Amino acid sequence: MPPAFVLVLETSTPQASIALVGPDGFMEQREFCSDRNHNAMLFTPLQELLVDRGRPPISLVLVGSGPGSYSGTRVGIAAAQGVAIAAGCPAVAVPSILAVPSAQDGAACLAIGDARRGSFWTAMMENHSLTNPPVLCDIAELTALISNAANAGIPIISFEEPGRFPLPADLSEIVRLEFPNAARLWKVWQQTGDETRLKWSAEIPQPIYLKPPHITPGKRQSLIRT
Repeated sequence: MPPAFVLVLETSTPQASIALVGPDGFMEQREFCSDRNHNAMLFTPLQELLVDRGRPPISLVLVGSGPGSYSGTRVGIAAAQGVAIAAGCPAVAVPSILAVPSAQDGAACLAIGDARRGSFWTAMMENHSLTNPPVLCDIAELTALISNAANAGIPIISFEEPGRFPLPADLSEIVRLEFPNAARLWKVWQQTGDETRLKWSAEIPQPIYLKPPHITPGKRQSLIRT
C-alpha cells in the first residue's frame, strides 16, 4: 500500500486555505480569499492538490470548525466529509481559532467575535485546546474580559476588524486581526494531546455553534397523509 497523505481544509474566514501533507511531512498549501463564495472557489485548489497529483491516498481529513463564517465553515466540512467518504478515511473537525498565529506553540490567547444583534462571543485557549467553548456576552462583559486579559499579558485576537467592536480606543488598539490557516491547523493536530485528539475524532464534524441550532417549523401542514 502506498504511503498515505493528510488533507487539511480551513474555510471559516475569508482567508481560506487547504493543504496536503505527505508521509515525509512535506506540505503543499493553497490559499484563496473569498467572502461568501467558498462553495465556488474551494474546488479549484482542491482539484490541484488531489486530482492533478494523481489522487494520492488520503488517510485523514482535518477541517476547521470555526467559529467564523457559518456558510464558509459548512462548505469546508461538507467538502472534507466528501473526500473522507471517497477515501474511506476519518474526517475530524478542529477548532479554527486554535490555528491563529498568537496561539502557536500553545500560548494562551483570548479570541473574540461579533455575534450580531448587540452580542459578542469570547473563547480562551491554551496548550492547543479550548479552555472553554465560545460563550456569548454583552459589551460590558466583553470590555471587562479584554481588560483582564490585557492586564495578564494575554493576546486578544479576532477574525474581524477591531474597529467593529464598540470598545474604548485603548482596548480596540490591542485587538489583533488574525486568521487561521490549514498549515497551522495541521500543527495544532500534531501538538495537541492524545485525549483531545480522541475527543475530536469521536465527534461528527460540524461548525462550532454560538447558539443552539434550531429548525424553524413549517407554516404549512404536512402534505403527507398519515
